[in-house]
Amino acid sequence: MTSPVKFHPGQVFATPGAIALGVDLTPYLDRHVRGDWGEMLGFEDILANENALANGERLLSKYEVRPGVAIYVITEWNRQVTTVLLPEEY
Repeated sequence: MTSPVKFHPGQVFATPGAIALGVDLTPYLDRHVRGDWGEMLGFEDILANENALANGERLLSKYEVRPGVAIYVITEWNRQVTTVLLPEEY
């Protein structure tokens, strides 16, 4: 069963580095808006995201798209923009 959407991402952008990976980013965006923050965040970041849902703060997810390659998905506090980027582009 799929979790319900917890927030709307607004406009979605991807950086050149994320696009150059050549992977479908849609599954990661879908996980992000459903509150699946990825398998690569620590407890403090997960807790911060859960609090951010209630307090209107920035949301951050981190996903491994293939071994040794990760992406961030960041939604701004106002939920108007979500960006997919490489950690080194942050």
